[in-house]
Amino acid sequence: MNACSIYDLLRDIKDPEFPNTLEDLGIISEEKITVLDDLVVVYFKPTITHCSLATMIGLCLHTKLHRELGQKYKIDVLVEPGFHEKETSVNKQINDKERRAAALEDSALLAMVEECLAVPDY
Repeated sequence: MNACSIYDLLRDIKDPEFPNTLEDLGIISEEKITVLDDLVVVYFKPTITHCSLATMIGLCLHTKLHRELGQKYKIDVLVEPGFHEKETSVNKQINDKERRAAALEDSALLAMVEECLAVPDY
């Protein structure tokens, strides 16, 4: 597993607000992904510093990686420093196992995640 293969897993995730992928919007990039032994770290850049869906984007990224990688890797998904006014809070929500589980138990949030993770029709 390397940064390129992780990027390939994430690039087609749809943005929850716009009809584009995270790659199209420049939210993720291969350069902001690190794989070290059993640790995967992904930094993402929300489109605006007060993006209300930054936590949802992070949840989508984390969910996709967890589904693809299973328990083999520790996964950290983080807002790129300086790109969100509530960076610390967003990072805490994304990387807290209990908060992620609670979010995915909410049928509306789960439906939004599934829509973002749906395989695109090319």
